[in-house]
Amino acid sequence: MAVHNTGQTERRTSIEKAAMVVGAIFLLVGILGFIPGVTTNYDQLSGAGHHSGALLLGIFQVSYLHNAVHVLFGIAGLAMARAIRLARIYLVAGGIIYLALWIYGLLIDHDSAANFIPLNNADNWLHLVLGVGMVALGLLLTRPNRSGPDARLR
Repeated sequence: MAVHNTGQTERRTSIEKAAMVVGAIFLLVGILGFIPGVTTNYDQLSGAGHHSGALLLGIFQVSYLHNAVHVLFGIAGLAMARAIRLARIYLVAGGIIYLALWIYGLLIDHDSAANFIPLNNADNWLHLVLGVGMVALGLLLTRPNRSGPDARLR
């Protein structure tokens, strides 16, 4: 929950700002996945599965499902950025989800039905970076014994 100071301006904590930025980036990426030109081979964009040949920024394999997940994940981040506890849950739990997705992407055959999202090697390594980064933000920005304006409600 945001705290209002005496000047009636809203002040967000670092964890809330981080969740908001991460959520906004996911929302933007999800939207960009639906834009021809930003997504190459757009005519090969499929609903789900490994058959989608569409590549966001020419690198990351996407589908309608993959893009929709990014949009929903972004909306969740923006909504959860309104409270410290929720922002922390979004970042830590979301990071754990992305770490699990990284492991899943490493273990599955990318040409099988198990690759329903779809994922390629670039997606897998991005998921590792996202997972570690989100968990780190969620834990470091709410660690105990910090001083300053973000130390409240820990």
